[in-house]
Amino acid sequence: MTQSAITVSLVEEARGGPFVFWDGLPDAFQRAADLGFDAVEIFAPGPDAVDRAELRQLVASTGLAVAAVGTGAGMVKHGLNLTDPDAGRRAAARDFIKSMIDFGGDFSAPAIIGSMQGRHGGEVSPEQALDYLAESLEELAAHAATFQLPLIYEPLNRYETNLINTVSDGVAFLDRLQSDNVKLLADLFHMNIEEANVAEAIVAGAGHIGHVHLVDSNRRAAGLAHMDYSPIAAALRAINYDGYLCAEAFPLPDSQTAAEKTIETVQRFFA
Repeated sequence: MTQSAITVSLVEEARGGPFVFWDGLPDAFQRAADLGFDAVEIFAPGPDAVDRAELRQLVASTGLAVAAVGTGAGMVKHGLNLTDPDAGRRAAARDFIKSMIDFGGDFSAPAIIGSMQGRHGGEVSPEQALDYLAESLEELAAHAATFQLPLIYEPLNRYETNLINTVSDGVAFLDRLQSDNVKLLADLFHMNIEEANVAEAIVAGAGHIGHVHLVDSNRRAAGLAHMDYSPIAAALRAINYDGYLCAEAFPLPDSQTAAEKTIETVQRFFA
């Protein structure tokens, strides 16, 4: 059964970005629980930035799960990505992601690779960048498998990467991997930019989609713009999607309103 989740950012350098909660884990877990969410997705500066005992206590006291952990701080804080022309920096990027896989693994939460995928350009050709990305995902997927978790890879819109922008391109890329332990993140904001039809793209991604970011067309909370969720909900049912619908949205007009609007949309269209 599809479950709901909501994001919290602990990365000060990313303040103003598309994460709903910003005031620490206790605040996020309590507010999420009060509103009826099932889980929290955590965007942390690194694995050691979170007190794991505190997080275990929050999970136990609220009954919420950790839906996933983001790795974007590797790019935001350290400038690391998986397609860097320098082999040492690519290795450092992989090591950072492995540390986040380890952190998430303790809470049965997969790690998401979004901005850390990087891009081609300069001395890195499109073909070389995809080769670098494939090599890294193979290694990282094997590491994630030690926790019996998938690795989540996110196609981004053209303004954020020039590698893979659509679900169909993501499926084709995963098909070239030897590993079958990489799943796609279908982010409705990126899809609204890149897909001709969001619902049809979801159906075409059947079997490959492992996580969904629920957001509206303007990257505000679901229900605060013009996205039509009826066909999207039907598409997710058609592919028997049973993962999380996680709000990754700007905290506008404020975090509480964004959270309330999200859960209202989840209950209206996806329950």
